[in-house]
Amino acid sequence: MIRAGVVSGMRVTHESGGIDDIAAASPERQRLAVSTLVSAPNVEEAYVLSTCNRVEAYVVTADPADGRAALEAFFEGVDADAIIASDHESSLRHLLRVAAGLESVVVGEDQIIGQVRTAYEDARTGGGIGELLERAVTKAIRAGERARTETAINEGVVSLGSAATRLAATALDLEGETALVVGAGEMGQLAARSLADSGVGEVVVANRTVPHAEHLVDDLSVEGTAVSLETLEAAASDAGVVVAATGSADPVLEPTHLGAREQVVVDLGQPRDVRPAAGSLETVTLYDLDDLEELTAETREQRLDAARDVEAIVAAEFDHLCAQYKRARADEVIAAMYESAERLKRRELETALSRLEATDEGLTDDQHEIIEAMADALVGQLLAPPTKSLREAAAEDDWATINTALQLFDPDFGGDEVVTAGARTAAVASEATADQDASIGALDDD
Repeated sequence: MIRAGVVSGMRVTHESGGIDDIAAASPERQRLAVSTLVSAPNVEEAYVLSTCNRVEAYVVTADPADGRAALEAFFEGVDADAIIASDHESSLRHLLRVAAGLESVVVGEDQIIGQVRTAYEDARTGGGIGELLERAVTKAIRAGERARTETAINEGVVSLGSAATRLAATALDLEGETALVVGAGEMGQLAARSLADSGVGEVVVANRTVPHAEHLVDDLSVEGTAVSLETLEAAASDAGVVVAATGSADPVLEPTHLGAREQVVVDLGQPRDVRPAAGSLETVTLYDLDDLEELTAETREQRLDAARDVEAIVAAEFDHLCAQYKRARADEVIAAMYESAERLKRRELETALSRLEATDEGLTDDQHEIIEAMADALVGQLLAPPTKSLREAAAEDDWATINTALQLFDPDFGGDEVVTAGARTAAVASEATADQDASIGALDDD
């Protein structure tokens, strides 16, 4: 029996909630989260994407209500105001936008497409990827790749976090260095990721709430350590690069914390996180927001311009994905139609051939082939118009026609408990055919 699945999605992101909401929604492992979702009632496929800035879950069910129920259970305990739910098409469009970098804190950042790929592999391992999500996620990855190869969405320096790394690299060789990031909020996350990608050997994240820092370092591509602000002096003395982004009302880094070695210190705080006097230390190079803003302004505008081109790519890939689904759905119905017709043709052909072969003259091999070819031609010619109509119906989202065809050519469609009008029509037609056969048989016997 053919079942038409739909995608349902729910998410908590940097746009809908705070870091506490994202932490509350974050699963221990993506693969385990997928396994949990596919074990929920009536869930056929599942995909989970969990990063520092988002936790997104998608499921495939025959009934959207089952998808919503599974996702609500998955996000249980998360503030409802931080959760965004999406239906089939909205979920697909959003996933493409995520992979293309349009939903990132830093528009066009490259890390997200790798995270989408990793989540795809985790979902496959967890038994969550089927035909529908296979198409959706691979299409999202394609959209992300096109965005980065066909536009300038990921060129230049647009975030203060990446600008901090760029400036630090001009004053110090970062290869193998220890980097300290003070603060695990949005700006601290960007700085930590940028430093991890720059070649440093270790990233230490100091934060008032250590679990938030742990969540951040777990997502980095290099070795990471989470510490509390109480150990800040020791952590700062060992670091070659220090980036501070706490949002504190008062400076958290004093001159006494710094200067034990050659250091580059970047203060992203407003108000300041680093006491300005630290810049007078002989071994310290101190940058503040004024130094960074000029570096980021030009490329920020460049990426916004490129984002418009990426929007067009996403729109084209989304339309192609929807067309693929519609064509596949129509092909399922057409296959069911031809299978039903083939069964009927084979049954009637066997009856006719057996009667002809029972005559005194019998049938030659050539006659046998001619009759079979005629039966095949009749089926092909009779089904050609409905085949064309079904493909047109799918292209126009005419699911009433699609479902009617399913019910007519697959009487079991919808299960044993529900007898649809289409199934009743098919049953009546079958009974009429049987009555005709009985009458013909009686005449033959006479």
